[in-house]
Amino acid sequence: MIAQPGTGAGGVAEAMAAAAAEIDGVLQNLLPEPSGPERRLAEAMRYAVLAPGKRFRPVLSLATAELFAVPRRSALRVAVAVELAHAYSLVHDDLPCMDDDEMRRGQPTLHKKYDEATAVLAGDALLPLAFEIIAHPETHPDAEVRLELMRALAEAAGPRGMVGGQMIDLLVEHKPADIGTITRMQQLKTGALIAFACEAGAVLGRAPNTARQALRAYARDLGLAFQIVDDLLDVEGSEEATGKRVGKDAGLGKATFVALLGVDRARTQATMLADQALAHLDIFAERAAFLRRLARFVVQRSH
Repeated sequence: MIAQPGTGAGGVAEAMAAAAAEIDGVLQNLLPEPSGPERRLAEAMRYAVLAPGKRFRPVLSLATAELFAVPRRSALRVAVAVELAHAYSLVHDDLPCMDDDEMRRGQPTLHKKYDEATAVLAGDALLPLAFEIIAHPETHPDAEVRLELMRALAEAAGPRGMVGGQMIDLLVEHKPADIGTITRMQQLKTGALIAFACEAGAVLGRAPNTARQALRAYARDLGLAFQIVDDLLDVEGSEEATGKRVGKDAGLGKATFVALLGVDRARTQATMLADQALAHLDIFAERAAFLRRLARFVVQRSH
């Protein structure tokens, strides 16, 4: 189980760190070992995935799975699949043809560490590995549950999810964008995988539709709050704290919530979204205590 944190941000961070360590152990076992002529690909995949990170999305999967008493082994396999899909998106997002970033999680981006072609292939390999893990009977004995998880992850990763959001992101560079366009972009690019991470626990637990709807609504508001704070950290944060280049959004002419709303209004909006996210958890009562604290942590974080 995820340790119940104290009321402060530090307690949530400690609980997340403990869960992240557990997730990393499973990642170590499920990622391919470098061997054979293709060993460079396996090395690049492990470099991208095992870099230090908060594991925010897979922690969400573990937390929602606990709401429905899902066996830990099943929950961890889905959490790992979520992290692999997230890592794939970061590798491709950092490429020269996308955001052309040089730092990620405190280390050189994959195409800087290796080369662009290897980074493309590593990203290409991480996403199907996520589906391979979900499809395995060890993830859940019921094939229909596994199929539903695969369908939902495909939607979160594809044109109605991360890829679609990335397309909007590229199209609005150095162009004016209204709040509706920015919201749509972030709901797809960032929010879709967060929504899958939250709902996956309910799918594993065969939860009723009312519970799934509540978690989708929680994830929708939480995902936007998370992205607004990311935008704020790009303006106010440091490279040491965030582990990546800051100030890049303005330099690239990126359409962000901060660019449109300003710092103060963006921060107020993030807090309001976190409050809305909390309200969606009422049906779970005290069982959702960690998810409530996590929503507060999102708007208080400094990296």
